[in-house]
This record gives sequence, structure tokens and C-alpha cells, in this order.
Amino acid sequence: MATDSDLPLRYLPAADVLAAMPDLDERLALAERTLVALVADAELPPKIAVHPRPDGSFAHAMPAHLRGPDPAGRDDLVGMKWVTGYPDNGAQGLPTIHAIVVLNDPATGEPIGVLDGGPITAMRTAAVSGVAIARFAPAVGGRPPRAGLIGAGVQGHTHLAVLGRTLPGARLRVFDRDAERAQRLCEAARTTPGIGEATVAPDARSAVAEADVVVTAASFGQVRQVMTGDWLVPDALVVPVDYATYCAAEVARDAALFLVDHRDQFLANRDAGLFEHYPDPAATIGEAILAATPRPASGRVVATHLGVGLADVVFGSAILHRAEMLGLGVLLNR
Repeated sequence: MATDSDLPLRYLPAADVLAAMPDLDERLALAERTLVALVADAELPPKIAVHPRPDGSFAHAMPAHLRGPDPAGRDDLVGMKWVTGYPDNGAQGLPTIHAIVVLNDPATGEPIGVLDGGPITAMRTAAVSGVAIARFAPAVGGRPPRAGLIGAGVQGHTHLAVLGRTLPGARLRVFDRDAERAQRLCEAARTTPGIGEATVAPDARSAVAEADVVVTAASFGQVRQVMTGDWLVPDALVVPVDYATYCAAEVARDAALFLVDHRDQFLANRDAGLFEHYPDPAATIGEAILAATPRPASGRVVATHLGVGLADVVFGSAILHRAEMLGLGVLLNR
């Protein structure tokens, strides 16, 4: 059916999304904007899920609305990420995660952008970790900070730049079930600005044993809640981006401060059995930012983020705007 709309509908494949991706400092700023907006300026439900075959697969709809300062809504953001996860894809040489981000004009609801969601997911997740690390990493005195990273996949790689920026001079230890993949990540880390050294750990516990900051970014399903408190130093910051794959409930229960990105989504996932025995969070990361909550004088901090559609919409909007200026993407017929 014909349309009289003058609004272009732009499709951005992964290469164009990366070409229009904001630089690291802007990504960190966009992540903080997202976390703060979740406190009062956003509307989004917990992820809406279906579970196709084979077992362990999922498809999530993640709609989000960000209210801007204009009362008429002209600077609002409206959109959705549609993401699927098929864990058996790896055996076929396919990515396990596929995603698109759809953006709409806030005044009319017309679609204005369709973006490959893979690079957005990877970059926005690492940036949210960066916000947590910048605010809640423990002080280390005059020595270089120590970081432990479990998981050398896409998320492991996108976290490198963030670790280098927020923990300058970091000594990084990496574990992945695939030792060659861990070695490749370490080679990339050694050329990443801000990372002082990177070595492969023989097992997950060794990777985090002395770490001031621990990031868990493992594939879902390989283990469940195996990283207990005795793996960690007393004042570690733990940033799980793999739900409760590694981080045990006791680590969150015993933490001096337990934060999540979005309370309702965390509680819905806990009710669904994905965070068995986890406590209620003390606050969201955005609430802690707005309250200027300090890092506790002693004890661990756990900052769990599950990934919210608002982050994809905020990042996607910035990418689409830059792509328009650069002339990237393909204009689609309506």
C-alpha cells in the first residue's frame, strides 16, 4: 500500500552499525544516560519471551520508550529489540545470538530505522559494565589494578576497551573453556590501550582469584552459580553479564552492595528461576548514580546487568543519527 510519509526508513547492516558506532567515551555516556533514565523517565516491561525448539533457545521482545524534556514528545525515543538465542548454532558455525533493533518516529510511530542488533548488544553491554566499574571498582593504592574475565567470546572482546579505559594499567587474567579462544582474546588485550598485561588462566577460579574487578561473560548453560565467595578477594567488584551462570547467589547475598540495572526485570527473572536464592537488590545502578551512593568502605559490590531494551534504543538512536549524517545504510521502500 502506498504511503505519503516523507520519513525515510533506513536499514543498517552490521558493518554500517559499526561504522556509525559512537566512540568509547560517548558509549559510556549513553550507558549512564540509560541507567539513570530507567529510574524515572522510561517505560519498558521485563523481556517478553517465547522459547522455540531446540531446548535452551529463546526469543525476546524488548520494547522501550524514553521520555524526553519536550512535553509534546518530539524528542522522545521509541523502539524495540527483537533478539533470538539458539545455543546449538555454534556447532553449525553460526552465531548463537541474532538481533535487530527497530526505531520509530516518536510523533507518529512510523518506523524510521532497522538496525542489525548484534554490534549494538555487544557495545552497549560492555559500556554498562564500564559505568559500574568506573563508580564501584575498589581503590588499589599504588599498584596496577587486577581484572579477571571469564568468557572470551564477543562480550569478552568488547569489554577489553572498557577495562582499559576504566582500569588503566590493568593486569588481566582470562579464562574460556576454549583455550585457543582465550589466547586470541589475550593477544587482542595486549594491543588494547590501558591494559598493561594479559594472560590465560588455566581455570575460572584462577582467573578471578586475585582480581579487584571480575567480569563474567560466559555462554549460558555451561555451569550454574559455581563462583562462590571463597573464589574472590574481600573487596572485589563483581560484574556478571551472564545472569547467574557463574556468580553464585551467596556472592550477592554477602555483598556490601548488590545492584541491578532494572529491578522489575531482575525480579521477573528471579521468579522464573534464573536467579535462584538471590536477594532483593539494594538499588538499581541508576538509583545509585542519582543518589551518589559511595562504594562501601569494605566488602564486595555486585553489579548485575541483564540488558534492557532501552539501552538498545538509546544506542540505536545515536547510531541512526550518525548514519544519516554519514550517508550510511540502505533506504527501504515503505
